[in-house]
Amino acid sequence: MSYLSIRDLELRLKGGGRLLRRVSLEVARGEVHGLVGESGAGKSMIGKAVLGTLPRSVEIVSGQILLDGTDVLAMHPAARRRLIGATCALIPQDPLTALNPAHRVGPQITDRLVDILRWPRAKAEARARELLAEVQIAEPERVMRSYPHELSGGMRQRILIASAFAAEPKLIVADEPTTALDVTVQKQILKLIKAMQERHGTALLFVTHDLGVVSKICQRLSVLYAGMVVEDTDVRTFFRAPRHPYSRALLAATPKYTDPTHSLTPVPEAVIATVRAEVAEADRRAGA
Repeated sequence: MSYLSIRDLELRLKGGGRLLRRVSLEVARGEVHGLVGESGAGKSMIGKAVLGTLPRSVEIVSGQILLDGTDVLAMHPAARRRLIGATCALIPQDPLTALNPAHRVGPQITDRLVDILRWPRAKAEARARELLAEVQIAEPERVMRSYPHELSGGMRQRILIASAFAAEPKLIVADEPTTALDVTVQKQILKLIKAMQERHGTALLFVTHDLGVVSKICQRLSVLYAGMVVEDTDVRTFFRAPRHPYSRALLAATPKYTDPTHSLTPVPEAVIATVRAEVAEADRRAGA
């Protein structure tokens, strides 16, 4: 059974154009679902819509976002915030800016447990130390007393992962969590996220532009172009026999690191013209 179900979700800039076009996808309990596509395709907007963190300039035109069968868009805003705060979490993109530089690490993990879930401070701090050890950080006590600038980028990303898993959420949105890290640290962080996700049985919506990452940690994926899902399938099928021309072009454009003579292949203009025509037809049907 799906824990997250997005049905015909449409987003629009207030007074402007459409950002998402009837997006539908399902994330099962304990599943990692990838969102892939070019920059500006709408991947992060889907995550923000789920977490209720859309910019004020963006409005939800129609659709449903169901968490365990409950449509959060139909809830009172205060009740929606409580539900999302208790059941969902975010692993943000940039560990260098996501942590507050003016506060020590410990409270940045524990405050959510204390303020939202009403945990006693001592219990929250014990949980933070336990999670820092789980994400393979030595000397959790020292790290909790540290400021973010005193730690490496890899350590800060581990802290953000620990913070995301702190309250045992049912769903985590990971918004390109390895983009700002070097290649060696990226590999370590991806392995850690996957291990934590499997250990805790958490559903994970993983936003990325890297198909190599998708092949390593995702079970299903949705391919987006201009705010529209052009393909939604399991990962094995996607890499063996993608159905949509744009999906096939993305795979063909992926660098082959095992072949030093391989040259980059851009997405053909004919494929772009085809998918743009599909977007235009979707807009026509919606009366945009």
